[in-house]
Amino acid sequence: MSNPKLEVLTPENSQLIIIDHQPQMAFGVQSIDRQVLKNNVVGLAKAAKIFSIPTTITTVESESFSGYTYPEILDVFPGQKTLERTSMNSWDDQKVRDALAANKRKKVIVAGLWTEVCNNTFALCAMLEGGYEIYMVADASGGTSKDAHDYSMQRMIQAGVVPMTWLQVLLEWQRDWARRDTYDAVMAVVREHCGAYGMGVDYAYTMVHKAPQRTKEAHTSLAPVPAR
Repeated sequence: MSNPKLEVLTPENSQLIIIDHQPQMAFGVQSIDRQVLKNNVVGLAKAAKIFSIPTTITTVESESFSGYTYPEILDVFPGQKTLERTSMNSWDDQKVRDALAANKRKKVIVAGLWTEVCNNTFALCAMLEGGYEIYMVADASGGTSKDAHDYSMQRMIQAGVVPMTWLQVLLEWQRDWARRDTYDAVMAVVREHCGAYGMGVDYAYTMVHKAPQRTKEAHTSLAPVPAR
């Protein structure tokens, strides 16, 4: 294919890297509500788990400055080792480059802090030196100001990075609602992390399809897929 960016993301062709989603880094974010940001990256992590997407989690100066990766992310990937760095640019760390190479997938989905530093330098270097395609999840990343985030996104887009949202990634992986092996899990993530869309799903199941009232403990119990 002459333009690989025309390929949609699939569970077989993509991998995910989560960069520096740590408390001290989040404290500096001003481009997006920080609770929304956390909701989005945790939703993205859960989506990656559903579709068995190879995921790299990397951190910077965890003990001396930034704190540890959000426990909600670590809970999604129990036992997975985080790759600790000193460099602001994850690409500079051999462990990170090795982890990406081991997954043998050129489409790299990125969610990180901060957009204008860690995301930007990683994206540019990974494309230039590693030949990767970068898909930047804008609403699972944050910058120190709206301008910092927006102009960094523009710089990366000009360089060939593909901008996305986390829900777009999830639905691109699912692609077809007839895929029953992932449908229930996807809808559970939608209901927990997608705000009004999730509320609408609950409404449709209970009021339209007459599913029993859902409790938190029974959140994976779903009605059949609506006819299309």
